[in-house]
This record gives sequence, structure tokens and C-alpha cells, in this order.
Amino acid sequence: MLLWLAEYLQQYISGFNLFGYLTIRSIFGALTSLLICLLLGPYMIRKLAGKQIGQTVRDDGPKTHLSKAGTPTMGGALILIAVAISTLLWSDLENRYVWVVLMTTLSFGMVGWVDDYRKLIHKDPKGLASRWKYFWQSVIGLVAATYLYMSVQVDAETVLIIPFFKQVAINMGLFYIVFTYFVIVGTSNAVNLTDGLDGLAILPTVLVAGALGIIAYVTGNINFASYLSIPYIPGSGELIIFCATLAGAGLGFLWFNTYPAQVFMGDVGSLGLGAALGTVAVIVRQELVLFIMGGVFVMETVSVILQVASFKLTGRRIFNMAPLHHHYELKGWPEPRVIVRFWIISVVLVLIGLATLKIR
Repeated sequence: MLLWLAEYLQQYISGFNLFGYLTIRSIFGALTSLLICLLLGPYMIRKLAGKQIGQTVRDDGPKTHLSKAGTPTMGGALILIAVAISTLLWSDLENRYVWVVLMTTLSFGMVGWVDDYRKLIHKDPKGLASRWKYFWQSVIGLVAATYLYMSVQVDAETVLIIPFFKQVAINMGLFYIVFTYFVIVGTSNAVNLTDGLDGLAILPTVLVAGALGIIAYVTGNINFASYLSIPYIPGSGELIIFCATLAGAGLGFLWFNTYPAQVFMGDVGSLGLGAALGTVAVIVRQELVLFIMGGVFVMETVSVILQVASFKLTGRRIFNMAPLHHHYELKGWPEPRVIVRFWIISVVLVLIGLATLKIR
């Protein structure tokens, strides 16, 4: 939106040319979303607390979590609002990728909002029934995947890139839709499972979003893409602005979500943010790199799958409790130790993911 204004004003004041650069707009986008969260955060927390929209705690969980009962939740709505406003302000609104990612993010966030609303307002412990939650996630994921496939402009948009190999690119054809669906829905649920401790999910989300923003920038630049031997996807560079706004909003939310948390993001935040990461990774053709950079999300998800499978098949549990972060809590690790160590792992994995761009 502001890009249009800048393009109009630059005929009178040359300094407005500055806003034509993706890097400048991404910086302003990040700062805008950060500021929105910092300014609106206290107000939202007061409103949520006033309406008694507080966290419920599992009876079978770590006893240290009992003190979290009643902490305001559904704070993820603040992140989505900040991302939406900042993206609309600083992005090129004629770019189809911006709209795909933004609408997918908000749609998944709406599914999470309904789930949270039923749990916290209607006092229904089940929230949105699992089958309906998965149904609507599937519908949204398939719509996004189908649109991306139907709007393909270059062959590179539907190839599967294998990290560390320069010449390996598999054309997926129609399987692209199925693969994209699983990436978007899977990442959404993976972030949701990770969101169990104060700040545990949001900082890895910020780190991965920042890395995906860098990848989007080089993927959308024909010179950088050629130098790095990665697919050139015209228009994908604009997603650096979306990723920057997500990173800025995430840091702003972390200001209030860090231990001990004043607010939790709830499903409205975790489902939306996970879908955002998955959709961006699909567009820039780095789904497998997302698998590496989001290794913490993968570990949490795999721990749940293994726990359920083991209990059903053998009657025994592999972990003290799943997802994985609860296992370490029950082993006696203080919550801040679990959080920070998982953050450190995320930093390392994101750096490895970025390194795959050059190590081929």
C-alpha cells in the first residue's frame, strides 16, 4: 500500500526511490509489526485477563505448570494482526505470493481461533473436534496448494530441490498438490505441538521466518539464484517482507511471552504461524530445508507419533511424557533450561539450513 504512495511521490521527491528496495521495506515491515505488538500487547493482555480468557492446565502434566492456570491466552491473534497490517502496508499488493501466504496464514489462524474460543469461552475442553479441525486445515491447505499449482508460471515452481546436491531437482507434476498440502498442514500442526512452554515455539518461528526471508530474497533475484544454483522464482523475493513482519511480530510477542509468560499465543497463533512457514517454504522450493531448520518442530512431532505408536502397539511409553519438552521437564530440567536449549538447537539448525544454499 505504501509502495504505491512512494511510487507516486518519487516523481516529486527522489528520496522516495528508497522504498522500492525490498531490503528497506522488509526492515520497515519488521519494525512496524514489532511496534504494533509492543504497543498493543499490554492492552490485549488486560482485555484477555478481564474476560477471564485464561490457560487451562492438564492434570497429568508437569506440576510446575499448575501455576500457569489462568494466564491469558489467544495472544497469537496479536501476532496475526501485526503481520497482516505490516504486510499490507509494506508489500507489493499486486504480488500473488503475498496474498497466498497472507490468506493461508489468517485462515489457519481462524481455525485455531475457533478452537480456542470453544475451549476458553464456551468452556468446552475438547474445543473444535479434532476431525473438524483437521478437515478445515485440509480444505485450506488444498485450496492453497491447488492455487499455487494452477498459477505456475515457470517449471521451477513445481520441482523438488534436494539439499546439498546442485543438479538434483525432481519435477513433481500433480503430486506437487499433495506434497504442498502435507507441508502446510504438517508444519502448522508441528508448531502447534511445540507451543507448550513459555517462548518455546515463538523464537524458533522467528529464526526460521528470518532464514526463509533470506532464501526468498535470493530465490527472487535471478543473479543470486544463478550463483547459488537454486531455482529462480520470479516475484518470490517479495516474501522477504512477509517473513520480516512475522519475525518482528514474533519478537514483539516474545517480549510478553518469555518466561514467566504474561500471555500465551494459543492455537490461533501456532496454527497460523506454522502454516505461514510451510507456505513460504513451498513457494521458494525449500521444503526439505524447512525440515532441517525447523528441526525442533520435527522432534516435537516425532516424539508424539512415537509415543502414541509405542503405547498402542506395546502398551509402553518411550518418553515420560510427549511432546518432547515435557519429557525433559519430568526428568527434572527447569523450564527455562528446556526452552533455552531448544532455542540453541534452533539457531544451529537454521544456520545449517542456510548453509545448504552454498554447500552443493
